[in-house]
Amino acid sequence: MSVLPLVFTSGWASGVNAYAVVLLLGLFGVTGVSGEVPQALQRPEVLVVAGVLFLCEAAADKIPYVDSVWDSVHTVVRPAVGAWVGALLAGHGGSLSDVAAAAVGGATALASHSVKAGTRMAVNASPEPFSNIALSIGEDLGVAGLVSFALFHPWAAAVVAAALLAAGLVALYFLVSRIRRFLRRRARRRQARGPAPRPF
Repeated sequence: MSVLPLVFTSGWASGVNAYAVVLLLGLFGVTGVSGEVPQALQRPEVLVVAGVLFLCEAAADKIPYVDSVWDSVHTVVRPAVGAWVGALLAGHGGSLSDVAAAAVGGATALASHSVKAGTRMAVNASPEPFSNIALSIGEDLGVAGLVSFALFHPWAAAVVAAALLAAGLVALYFLVSRIRRFLRRRARRRQARGPAPRPF
């Protein structure tokens, strides 16, 4: 069976929470739940690092403005993880070239990361913190559910991931005004703080 739908779904999920994808796939492989998981993702050191970084993301993702800083840092990390996981899955499955899988995984991760980062900017335009927490929990549950589903029903999961990605891009288009408001507010805060004092 082609690994393309699994690569696509894991790419989408990596753009939302890359560490959760690595941790989940690794745990499914180690416990024998799925034979589709490459050995590289099952290594103890990979699981430990992914677990620690997942906990860091789980905390940072629920704090207004901190989540946007975290997203900025992960503009490179999430697509890179999506490409890496895609290449590993292709190398394990053998039905798709590593380069093509890396391109699919990385591009999908970049697209879903853009949706996530843009949505967070829009949510941060509202003063209350509860929407961040709710959105973060929803994202974590969505990633866990869809990655688990993809291991057993890859094509159906890929359809769901594609629908979520399309809906996210449409929503992002309509949230542009809120994102601009967030960026203006952040610029005003920087101006209010003033320039950093020069060292003597």
